[in-house]
Amino acid sequence: MLDLLITHATLITCASDGPKRGDAMRDIGLMEDGALAIENGLIIDVGRSDDLLRRYEVLGDFDVMDVRGKVVCPGFVDAHTHVVYAGDRAAEFEMRLQGKTYQEIMAAGGGILSTMEQVRKATLEGLVRLTYPRLNEMLALGTTTAEIKTGYGLNLVSEIEMLLAIAMLDQLHPMTIIPTFLGAHAIPPEYQGRAEEFTQYIIDKMIPTAANWFRDSHFAAQNTPFFIDVFCEQNAFNLDQAQRILQAGAAYGMQIKAHVDEFVNLGGAKMAVDLGAVSIDHLDMTSAEEVTHLAASDTVSVIIPAVNFNFGSTHFADARGMIDAGAAVALATDYNPGSAPCPSMPLVMAIACRYQHLLPSEALNASTINAAYAVGMGDKVGSIQVGKQADILIINAPDYRHLAYHFGGNLVDKVIKHGKIL
Repeated sequence: MLDLLITHATLITCASDGPKRGDAMRDIGLMEDGALAIENGLIIDVGRSDDLLRRYEVLGDFDVMDVRGKVVCPGFVDAHTHVVYAGDRAAEFEMRLQGKTYQEIMAAGGGILSTMEQVRKATLEGLVRLTYPRLNEMLALGTTTAEIKTGYGLNLVSEIEMLLAIAMLDQLHPMTIIPTFLGAHAIPPEYQGRAEEFTQYIIDKMIPTAANWFRDSHFAAQNTPFFIDVFCEQNAFNLDQAQRILQAGAAYGMQIKAHVDEFVNLGGAKMAVDLGAVSIDHLDMTSAEEVTHLAASDTVSVIIPAVNFNFGSTHFADARGMIDAGAAVALATDYNPGSAPCPSMPLVMAIACRYQHLLPSEALNASTINAAYAVGMGDKVGSIQVGKQADILIINAPDYRHLAYHFGGNLVDKVIKHGKIL
């Protein structure tokens, strides 16, 4: 039985059967006076309001939501987050304002290692309790699906505890969550000066245990993707170590992601693309030659401008050049306590438009359908298409461009997740 009919919308479908590229990034599937029908949490029909009203009026007993004067679009997909953490790094924010670089802060025991100490002290219940309200804030700002990484435990016990927290949050919270194992996020203090030994520990101990955890989890039962990730960067993991870690994860059935070219270009972009990465993320220092290689692949480029904004940097990834080259580009917050304490996909869109010269249409596709493909969920979320999850936003604006034009507030009027108004 039909559950909900949304009518008289400025409807933005972002419909596509794959990640959008080139000129298709400007096509948002705009339908004036559009409507969509929802049943059992899924979209079952999309079309003109008068057509759907006539088609379903005989059914009688269902809710109709008239959203005249408002935009209806897919829920945002945040393709890169570290939102499970304990503590904060507000002191580091002040250090950066005084001129310290991220690398200097990290070398002094701050950065990822600072959060690691807090996460290792936290209980599983504590991590869930701390993260739940962050997910609420993300949801209120329109994010209905998010990838969440481990990477703040950096030992077997704490990394598995982070995976358990991610699983509990997926079961407790309305948001759809995609798990990523990032045991290779940094070199922990007990392995300082022994990065190669830690690399082998990840390969021999952590990855097999994480893979076994996933096999027995509800994620595997519902065919949710599981990713392996690595921070291929100076003072983290070099090119050879990163490649071996990703290959080890892939051997256990994990799909590949990689943090590359955030500060220094080590050749990680080409390496990860050649391994068949679903996405490579950051790309601030990626060369034009590597962009051409990326554009010829199926790998999605996940751009994270909130980090650059938070660092006060004037250098951003060349997202404009990537789109013009034909790469599939997605946006993400990188929500974490250090480099991007940002829950807002609309703010990320606003930054990308102003500093990376994306059009609002490109930013919206990058935050929905392309981001969905960046987390292996393009067949389920990211667009308003028949058969997909009814993850829908009602935007309190007459024009979709307000999502990037307006900043500092929240234009999301209603969030509908799996067909339920939250």
